[in-house]
Amino acid sequence: MVLLWALLLGLLIGLIRHRSLAHLARLNLRAGWLVLCAMLLQMLILPLGQGAKPLVTWGMEYLHIGSYLLLLLFVGINYRERALWVMALGMLSNFLVITVNGGHMPASLDALRAAGRAATVEALLADGVSGNVMLMGEATKLNFLGDIFWLPSWVPWANAFSIGDLLLGVGAIWLLVKKPDG
Repeated sequence: MVLLWALLLGLLIGLIRHRSLAHLARLNLRAGWLVLCAMLLQMLILPLGQGAKPLVTWGMEYLHIGSYLLLLLFVGINYRERALWVMALGMLSNFLVITVNGGHMPASLDALRAAGRAATVEALLADGVSGNVMLMGEATKLNFLGDIFWLPSWVPWANAFSIGDLLLGVGAIWLLVKKPDG
């Protein structure tokens, strides 16, 4: 959910800087349907609320990896847009850690607790996996790329997040704030 906050912040700053959001219409991004398909996949496989279950659980690991492949393809098609490069680093980071961990993002219990995600902590302690995340430990790989940061529990939609999510957010803010030609 850190990306949602980044999008809201980017839109607000873009609105303040440009006095409208018309500059977004001048962005020349192709194959936007790839982003929509990736978002749809993630909405199907990710729990959409505290304690919620994903809509699709069969093959979720492959769909999770596939959603990142769609996003990376979008970036490849739009490689001339420099703001997407930062987002691509975040996507690659998340893709890498999710892929080497069998389609799940390793999540720190401390980060989840600090974000107020008690139901996820309980599920991870009971099963080791909850939706798209898995319990971070010695058996998980590339833990430094996992969900080790958090938004505080008093922030709406607080959750744990990764360095990849942070890079995605920074790139999204840059994309929403910049002039289309700069």
